[in-house]
Amino acid sequence: MANQALMANAIRALAMDAVQQANSGHPGAPMGMADMAVALWGEHLRYNPANPHWFDRDRFVLSNGHASMLIYAVLHLTGYDLPLAEIKNFRQLHSKTAGHPEVDVTPGVETTTGPLGQGITNAVGFALAEKLLAAEFNRKNLAIVDHHTYAFLGDGCVMEGISHEACALAGAWHLNKLIALYDDNGISIDGQVKPWFIDNTEERFKGYGWNVIGPIDGNDAKEVAQAIAKAKKEATKPTLIVCKTTIGKGSPNRAGTAKAHGEALGAEEIKLTREAIGWPYPAFEIPADVYADWDHKAEGAKTEAAWNDTFAAYTAAYPELAAEFTRRMKGELPKNFHQVAFDTVVAAHTKGETVASRKASQLALEAFTAALPEMLGGSADLTGSNLTNTKSTAALRFDAKTGAVVLNAPPAPVVPQGGEDEAAQGDAVEPPHGEIGRHINYGVREFGMAAIMNGVALHGGYIPYGGTFLTFSDYSRNAIRMAALMKRRVVHVFTHDSIGLGEDGPTHQSIEHAASLRLIPNLDVWRPGDTAETAVAWAVALQNATRPTALLLSRQNIAYAAKSDLGDISRGAYVLSEPENVGLKNKKTAAVIIATGSEVQLALAAQKLLADKKIAVRVVSMPSTTTFDRQDLAYKKAVLPKKIPRVAVEMGCTDGWWKYGCAAVVGIDSYGESAPAPVLFKHFGFTAENVAATVEAALRD
Repeated sequence: MANQALMANAIRALAMDAVQQANSGHPGAPMGMADMAVALWGEHLRYNPANPHWFDRDRFVLSNGHASMLIYAVLHLTGYDLPLAEIKNFRQLHSKTAGHPEVDVTPGVETTTGPLGQGITNAVGFALAEKLLAAEFNRKNLAIVDHHTYAFLGDGCVMEGISHEACALAGAWHLNKLIALYDDNGISIDGQVKPWFIDNTEERFKGYGWNVIGPIDGNDAKEVAQAIAKAKKEATKPTLIVCKTTIGKGSPNRAGTAKAHGEALGAEEIKLTREAIGWPYPAFEIPADVYADWDHKAEGAKTEAAWNDTFAAYTAAYPELAAEFTRRMKGELPKNFHQVAFDTVVAAHTKGETVASRKASQLALEAFTAALPEMLGGSADLTGSNLTNTKSTAALRFDAKTGAVVLNAPPAPVVPQGGEDEAAQGDAVEPPHGEIGRHINYGVREFGMAAIMNGVALHGGYIPYGGTFLTFSDYSRNAIRMAALMKRRVVHVFTHDSIGLGEDGPTHQSIEHAASLRLIPNLDVWRPGDTAETAVAWAVALQNATRPTALLLSRQNIAYAAKSDLGDISRGAYVLSEPENVGLKNKKTAAVIIATGSEVQLALAAQKLLADKKIAVRVVSMPSTTTFDRQDLAYKKAVLPKKIPRVAVEMGCTDGWWKYGCAAVVGIDSYGESAPAPVLFKHFGFTAENVAATVEAALRD
């Protein structure tokens, strides 16, 4: 029989030794949650250290990521490729044991955690993906998707508002295979939390529709294991297990205090702790019998082998489904994707429709969601404005009694929001037999939506996309940043991208948002100017397997811009119109106007006004500055020739445009106003006449 006390003390010892050696870190939470880890990893978690990525493993999320030495210790002890040398290298440059867990850096880490509350929200995304894949692919007696999602979380995660957004949805979605263990130690950085955290957490989660177990003794591994076993029997609700623990458990002078939270214990206190817990071994030394108790390699191989047998039987019975499941879990696009993308872009170009780019997005989505069953859409209560739903994406619904995913759910009616020009929805159709709904009503939960989408993408099997207004990207910004940091394919549909939304006023008018999103490394930002550019933006976003994308889309209609070639749109910027296109055939180009989105039409109109004065201007459409910035120097010079004045036009902050060597920028560095869009355009100088005058002034200077 395993010695659970020694197993827990091994975590405590490694945690305090690694933090002490680094002179940086958080020893208290790992020491307090050590028994919880013994219960979960030792008795319940399904995993194989030799293959951290096998499809039907249980997912574990350490939401309170500052407790990283907990998961590093467990991964090392159970047999993952995380040698003791990496534990000793905790928080050092290029180590596999960063200050907070990072996916794709440490084997066995499922998501990058650190910003509190996002880990538990990612876990909701994991559990949602598991439930939907099971509904799609499992067949009678052949359940190839059948795993749990576990999360450890602390007071900080519970206090962060995002946990409310996500956990409420988890209850609404009946995610019964989500089990969260709450490290209720009553301590945060500032000390005892009682003066500022008086929530009744148990009742709060019951109100979300969760099953709540406890409070239990979180420092009793047997009691925790029994609670997990009980939680696994819950058929319709996610479970919160409230574990009362002592932060810094075992430390004679630091246990139960804020001093145990975020600093090394110190050599003398570590010595006293070793004596108190009966751990006579020197730093970083683990006895062979403790390693043997923790070792999960043989059991993990057995568990995976059993699943492999099930999947082999599934493949024999349902070869097409098995191939589709494998493709989607690998994140590969269908073989016909490029043809679908080509046809979609060409169709947009051929039709040349004058529509808002948010409607152009929906037109592209009609084609892509029909061809890609892995596309899982949604909106933060703005479906009628974001236009993220299509004929192929019925509303996702769950049976109120059983919690099961409703198959063949009829599309929910959508009531257009806002002004009279809100686009009407197309006729909804019932999905084919056995299909899940693929459009999620997230409610007014932008941050929760973004972080849940990260969890869905991390789990695999779906490409998530979700919509809200661009100005509300501020709410979800940190989750967008985390997607970029983790290199995950998530698509954010941001509509109402400028003062062009009109009467709603400055609270809803995006000024700085395009510029600020472009500052996030590894995030692709597209602001397309017509239907073809929008279709290309979607095609590129779906192919971006290692980066998220933000699509910035207009509320107002945009005329189609005639093009001679579609090939260079995907490069982020291209020459849209030369002087010869407006009658100046042999005239040397005097200036370049760079524009994005709806302002491309202003640039084209200004080009004509200038042509009337025999001033030759090239118009460059730059729907994605981030994509253009990755192009080779030769292409950049071909689009933006040297020694020719450049003027940028965009309804937003001007700062980001000066890097392109602009002589002037027609932008807006103040907040907007509440008025009809045409009135605002004139008031803020977004007219062809002002753009032309700005070019002339630049040529004079």
